[in-house]
Amino acid sequence: MQKHIMVIEDNHAILDVITLILQSEAYKVEGRQNSVDLLEEINKFKPDLIIMDIMLPDADGRELLAKIRMEESTKDIPVLMISARYTADNLRSEAHTPNGFLSKPFDIDALLDHIEGLIAGKNLF
Repeated sequence: MQKHIMVIEDNHAILDVITLILQSEAYKVEGRQNSVDLLEEINKFKPDLIIMDIMLPDADGRELLAKIRMEESTKDIPVLMISARYTADNLRSEAHTPNGFLSKPFDIDALLDHIEGLIAGKNLF
C-alpha cells in the first residue's frame, strides 16, 4: 500500500527535491510552502508522515507541531522536523517534540532512513 507523506517546506527548490526523491521511492507526496489551513489539509490528505521545516515564513514549525499534537485526528502522525538553524538539542527542551530530526543540508540516504524508520513506528528523536 502506497504511503502518504506531507512535506511543509518554504524553500521551493528543497521542496521540489524532497518531492522528487519521495516520488521516485513510490511515496504519494503532498507539498506545501506555508501553513495556511494546515490542519484541514492534513485531515484531507491523511499522511502517514509529515516532514516539516521549523522556520516557515508564516509560522513557527514548533508551534505547528504543538497544534498537530493537540488535535485528536492528527496527534499520532509522526513528524520529522528539518532545520538549518536548530539542532536536536534545541527541540528536546520543547513541550512537544518531533519523532525525528534532520539538520539541513541532509543526505538523501539519511532522509530515506528516517522516513522508513518513522513509518515503521520507530521514534528517532
